[in-house]
Amino acid sequence: SCAGEEKRVGTRTVFVGNHPVSETEAYIAQRFCDNRIVSSKYTLWNFLPKNLFEQFRRIANFYFLIIFLVQVTVDTPTSPVTSGLPLFFVITVTAIKQGYEDWLRHRADNEVNKSTVYIIENAKRVRKESEKIKVGDVVEVQADETFPCDLILLSSCTTDGTCYVTTASLDGESNCKTHYAVRDTIALCTAESIDTLRAAIECEQPQPDLYKFVGRINIYSNSLEAVARSLGPENLLLKGATLKNTEKIYGVAVYTGMETKMALNYQGKSQKRSAVEKSINAFLIVYLFILLTKAAVCTTLKYVWQSTPYNDEPWYNQKTQKERETLKVLKMFTDFLSFMVLFNFIIPVSMYVTVEMQKFLGSFFISWDKDFYDEEINEGALVNTSDLNEELGQVDYVFTDKTGTLTENSMEFIECCIDGHKYKGVTQEVDGLSQTDGPLTYFDKADKNREELFLRALCLCHTVEIKTNDAVDGATESAELTYIASSPDEIALVKGAKKYGFTFLGNRNGHMRVENQRKEIEEYELLHTLNFDAVRRRMSVIVKTQEGDILLFCKGADSAVFPRVQNHEIELTKVHVERNAMDGYRTLCVAFKEIAPDDYERINRQLIEAKMALQDREEKMEKVFDDIETNMNLIGATAVEDKLQDQAAETIEALHAAGLKVWVLTGDKMETAKSTCYACRLFQTNTELLELTTKTIEESERKEDRLHELLIEYRKKLLHEFPKSTRSLKKAWTEHQEYGLIIDGSTLSLILNSSQDSSSNNYKSIFLQICMKCTAVLCCRMAPLQKAQIVRMVKNLKGSPITLSIGDGANDVSMILESHVGIGIKGKEGRQAARNSDYSVPKFKHLKKLLLAHGHLYYVRIAHLVQYFFYKNLCFILPQFLYQFFCGFSQQPLYDAAYLTMYNICFTSLPILAYSLLEQHINVDTLTSDPRLYMKISGNAMLQLSPFLYWTFLAAFEGTVFFFGTYFLFQTASLEENGKVYGNWTFGTIVFTVLVFTVTLKLALDTRFWTWINHFVIWGSLAFYVFFSFFWGGIIWPFLKQQRMYFVFAQMLSSVSTWLAIILLIFISLFPEILLIVLKNVKRRSARSNLSCRRASDSLSARPSVRPLLLRTFSDESNVL
Repeated sequence: SCAGEEKRVGTRTVFVGNHPVSETEAYIAQRFCDNRIVSSKYTLWNFLPKNLFEQFRRIANFYFLIIFLVQVTVDTPTSPVTSGLPLFFVITVTAIKQGYEDWLRHRADNEVNKSTVYIIENAKRVRKESEKIKVGDVVEVQADETFPCDLILLSSCTTDGTCYVTTASLDGESNCKTHYAVRDTIALCTAESIDTLRAAIECEQPQPDLYKFVGRINIYSNSLEAVARSLGPENLLLKGATLKNTEKIYGVAVYTGMETKMALNYQGKSQKRSAVEKSINAFLIVYLFILLTKAAVCTTLKYVWQSTPYNDEPWYNQKTQKERETLKVLKMFTDFLSFMVLFNFIIPVSMYVTVEMQKFLGSFFISWDKDFYDEEINEGALVNTSDLNEELGQVDYVFTDKTGTLTENSMEFIECCIDGHKYKGVTQEVDGLSQTDGPLTYFDKADKNREELFLRALCLCHTVEIKTNDAVDGATESAELTYIASSPDEIALVKGAKKYGFTFLGNRNGHMRVENQRKEIEEYELLHTLNFDAVRRRMSVIVKTQEGDILLFCKGADSAVFPRVQNHEIELTKVHVERNAMDGYRTLCVAFKEIAPDDYERINRQLIEAKMALQDREEKMEKVFDDIETNMNLIGATAVEDKLQDQAAETIEALHAAGLKVWVLTGDKMETAKSTCYACRLFQTNTELLELTTKTIEESERKEDRLHELLIEYRKKLLHEFPKSTRSLKKAWTEHQEYGLIIDGSTLSLILNSSQDSSSNNYKSIFLQICMKCTAVLCCRMAPLQKAQIVRMVKNLKGSPITLSIGDGANDVSMILESHVGIGIKGKEGRQAARNSDYSVPKFKHLKKLLLAHGHLYYVRIAHLVQYFFYKNLCFILPQFLYQFFCGFSQQPLYDAAYLTMYNICFTSLPILAYSLLEQHINVDTLTSDPRLYMKISGNAMLQLSPFLYWTFLAAFEGTVFFFGTYFLFQTASLEENGKVYGNWTFGTIVFTVLVFTVTLKLALDTRFWTWINHFVIWGSLAFYVFFSFFWGGIIWPFLKQQRMYFVFAQMLSSVSTWLAIILLIFISLFPEILLIVLKNVKRRSARSNLSCRRASDSLSARPSVRPLLLRTFSDESNVL
């Protein structure tokens, strides 16, 4: 008995019902975590300190906090309100936004934790909240309910102790999976009988792999002798899965709360920061350095100035005696801080306010886009996180799920071949459907007995179950059959056999019933099922006919079946299989053999022993399966179509043309995934595939040695093909052989967890080198956390490429959260991915417009916004800095306090906000039709050093023109009618007027997509400035100590010389920009003419290409506006 075996390390013991296994033993409650799920980030108590800490990690927020504290503690030229109020506004708005988002997560958690469940206690059905479930509790779950924790199935309402489960929210599969209770507890289907069960479960500690579970249940009878039964993943019901087609089940909780497999595969949603925000931080550091330099220069020159006799403090800035007695070093320090405050407007806090508003308001354009609307689900796109809009325009890698994302998850039987003869068509008779195609020379059809044997194999070799729907109008004899199975292609094969006249009628108490073409019922006893796994890549059943014959039917991948058949004439079938694979169909080969009674006795004994093993159970069963599935006879092959989503192939082709690298990460088996990759054009027919899979690794006894050999071999091959590192892999792809990489989850684990004493410590780096040289990568049999590991590895590559993950199931949540941008598909596989994503769309095809159009425009808009803000504030502060050279470095402001406060808030904020929301420098249709335009902005092109320096030097030039132009024009002239010259505030107002008009008109010159909103905010802002200046200077304000701006603006504009000077200075400042626009227009017209000629030439000499979009090279001339 297994009960006496030594307990393995790393296991837990769970007592069913939390009862001791015998009445003589005292039961001590064990300490396991409760069943609460927590996905929220804050609590009521830590929200304020934690949120403030996160916000002040931003350089700008921390900087303005320091400035505010300086203004409060030091005598500075400006009021603390000028920096404190905007900072308070930004912090408050952001805190409210993040607090609301976390409140939604709290609400979602409470919906799960407070949901009602029923526990069996003392033979009674007790109602409890889900969070109060303890490990060991027996839980009752009814049809269409979600399992509240990980349960071991004890019994169900069915006589055979089975239940059907959908795991759409876990692994993305919507098809029903069958789970089983051990035979000793099947009869315990009431609360009273369940309460009499005395059993202990020994199982492994919680681990995240959804597809693995090892344990055993020791059942104690009155004699206290334990009967041990093995437990596997077929006995485990996972939290998040849903009970289907079964009235109710009883299960015992083994993993609860954050220890469930679903929770272990969930990664907390960390705060994502876009590349633009990182650029902003870099720019802030540069401008902070400029600020510190200005303050240091002015402080130094001030004391140099005062060291000259009679150049002490000016009369209007006289110090008290106490101030004069202050240490000179301390005075220098306070003066340095005062200059920092005077120049601090070079880094305006209003930029962050504008950026937040731009992101929030801009996100509505995605939600409002009618092209994202899907009639099937009656929904459109949804923005869950507006902080990453611009990141959509900077993606380098796209990681996509397969099932439900690239495909519709809708299988259809297309054709089959029997003994090399192709059958395609839908009738009730197989006769007459044989045909030849291509090199086939057989015009006759297969033998009738072989045809029927093939169709029987399709009806018997599967795990399909049947649900009989209620008949319509009482026609029970023709009741509609509904097939349910863990694999949709199994249903397709059973339906395909039905179309040819063989109908599977179901499995009753281990007997499978089939209706043949003659309407006769055939019955087969199901003796054993040899389940499919990734290593064998096949499945088999052993059945017993009514005559007593024992048959084995096997179906699987061609590479798994061909070496195990004894037929010598398999070439014709191989031709069909290869052709169907190239067409993108999922192919399976079918074989059989007869088993002698003596051989079956031996096989049966070996299978039972292997299934009861606790140690190395999988290896032992695999060995027995391997011995059984030999010397078979090949019957034929099938072709099933897994339909791609509409425009999935075109979308991937467009992404490739845009310079993005697309990787497919799927939990599906390799053959299926490979077929889909061919169909969606990820792999081309001329792509040479490199495999790092269980199949290739297990060719050697020592897996790590074989893995090491393959990695070195592939790296040498690729380095030989690509001898030099090229900036553009696409250029290399056009000149060299294309390579694709296929890797599965087991091999990835070997790469990431290689032994430290081997020579494989650099496996990871070699693997990434191989990936970077491949045009496409397919990762199959991936667990959710492995998907996240792949994304994390690419994220950490040199250059920190921007990653995007897209999927539709809960198994995709980890990679969605790990990537820079997460996209959820609102599909049929639940909404976990959509809820945890940054953006959700109905279909994969919508990714094309989301990136190529919305992403492109968002990035261009916000990049211009950022550069423009730094530009206009350097223009604003540079005259202030230059003015200090003419006022003895006395910290005298050039501008009035009202202008200092309202420059960024009112006078120049709305035009750039409107621009950043509405600008379309290229038409949306052009962006989606020419994906190569996406490469123009890749790599954060508009926020690199060269454009940053351009904007900085432009601001420096214009700021110098503002100050010295005004200074030299009005240096000696008598400008008023009474002969007086302008004073300090008039001089500053003229400079400020030229500044406001210049930076606003600069934005008008940059605008290419004019709307009434742009006209309103641009001309309205200028009008408002003029109105405010008249208003501010036209009234004596009682709350002001000094009326220094009284009538200044009106007197200034009463002079014709001032008008002319303002217009002249605006023109001089904008002249370089105007000249550049003229030159660009000339070049654009020339490019348009050349492009028209080239397109005409291309249309005459057009020829098909395997990858037409990818092989074209991008030219600036294609950027036609």
